[in-house]
This record gives sequence, C-alpha cells and structure tokens, in this order.
Amino acid sequence: MNNIFKGEGVALATPFTESGSVDYDALSGLISSQIAGGVDFVCVLGTTAETPCLSAAEKQTVKDFVVQEVAGRVPLLLGCGTNCTETVVDFLRHGDLSDIDGVLVVCPYYNKPTQAGLFAHFKTIADATALPVVLYNVPGRTGVNLEAETVLKLAMECENVVAVKEASGRLDQAKAILDRAPKGFELLSGDDGLTLELIRRGATGVISVVANAYPAEFGTMVHAALDGDFDKAEAANEVLAPLYPLLSVDGNPAGLKSLLDVQGKAGNYLRLPLVPASEATYAKIKAFADAMNA
Repeated sequence: MNNIFKGEGVALATPFTESGSVDYDALSGLISSQIAGGVDFVCVLGTTAETPCLSAAEKQTVKDFVVQEVAGRVPLLLGCGTNCTETVVDFLRHGDLSDIDGVLVVCPYYNKPTQAGLFAHFKTIADATALPVVLYNVPGRTGVNLEAETVLKLAMECENVVAVKEASGRLDQAKAILDRAPKGFELLSGDDGLTLELIRRGATGVISVVANAYPAEFGTMVHAALDGDFDKAEAANEVLAPLYPLLSVDGNPAGLKSLLDVQGKAGNYLRLPLVPASEATYAKIKAFADAMNA
C-alpha cells in the first residue's frame, strides 16, 4: 500500500470560544486558509487539536465538520490513538470512517509498554482496518519511544502501515529508519524545526504545527526541499526559524493559539489543564507576526 500523506500536512488546531465551546466559525476559516495556502493533507484530532480535552461527541462532530469543509480537496488523516488497544480497534471496526483516508495512531501513553507490547499494539490495530496507518512516535508526550527496529518490523509485516510521524527529536533514529525502510514505507517529520534536515535525509513530508498559521510560507520550504532546491528551502526556513521555539516554549498548542489570536484567525482559548502562553511569549510571537506583515 502506498503512502498518500506526503508534502506539507497540517496538524489542525481546534479553536474554542471564550465560553469554552468549539468555535466552528473559526475552524471553518482555519481550514479555508490551509487549503488556500497549499497544504497537501490535513490531520484532524491530533495533538495540536487538544484531542484529549474533547468529549467523544465533540470528536465526532469536529471530524464530521472537517470532512464537510475539506470536501475531498486534500487527503484527511484522522488521529485515533489511545493507550488501550481494544478501544482503538473497536473504533476502527465500528466508528464512522467515511471520507477518512488514513489514521494516525500514537504510541500508548502512561502505561509504558515494552517494544514487544508496542509491536503487538500497532499490529493488532493495523489488522483491524483496511485504511493506511501512520505510526506516531512522540516520546516526550507518551513516555515511551517507538524504536527504529520496532518501526521497521511493523513496516515489513503490516502492509497498511505506510509511514511514521517521527517526533522523537533524534536524527540518529530517523536515519536508522530511513536507511532500512522497505519500499513504500515513509517517514514524516513531527517537528517543524527538524523538517528541513529530515527531508534532506529522505523524509517525504511533515505534519506541521506552524502550517496552521503560515501554510504558504512553510509549504514553500517543504516543497522546495522535496524538489531538491535546498538553497530556496534554507532561505524559507530561515524566515520561520525564530518562531519554532516560541510555539513550544509554553507547550503546544499554547504558542500556536497565541499566534492565531494575533493573526485574527482564532481566539487565544485553551481547555484545562492547558493554559495560554505567558505574556512574555505572546509579546515575542506578536513581534514576529508583526515583522512578517511589515
């Protein structure tokens, strides 16, 4: 099975109103700006969406709304991972996955399985669906690292495991996967700041946070790098490089919500236990955005 999730993907944020409900007007505008900005695919209900703080009903409604708004213009990748294998399998077998092109499945968090447990978890999930599966390795959030050997074993034994979103921050691990990946299996960057270097080493795309705010600008870097024009890619990356750490210093998506607020795309509202970025971080983000508009 070939991977269709290539190029610039966006980890879509979930805007909220001041009262705490999902702001569907802002979400519609955000999706429109992504499509107009040239993103190649959209990831809904991932980390940046504050998915753990959405109810089951809200997840369904947000997913349905994004499907309606995207309207088949780009592929849709749906985040559906939890730390219970049976829960994911039940969703894949009985949930409404119409108009979804693939699923993003994060490593189980909190219960910290072994590599053998991780392999069994992902293989069981892959066997439960005909959809393409993208593995999601983000040990800073889950407490467990999906090691290169486990990724490669899954890639070789599960036909529909088509890619890994690699967000460990370890270039050596990414290289180990890229050097030995079977034909058709690909690596996507899960870290905006490392995307250029990962593409240089063979990655075929990214699931991005900053693309929520600057889809065209970040896409210029991604597409130039994928085309082998690294001079153009480096120049584009240099413009955005000061922003990358600002979006994570107070946690994601706190920095992003600040930026979207500055841009007028969405309010600076998060759900507890997440809180808005500090005033100092907000001021730095605003200064960056103002300079971009100058």
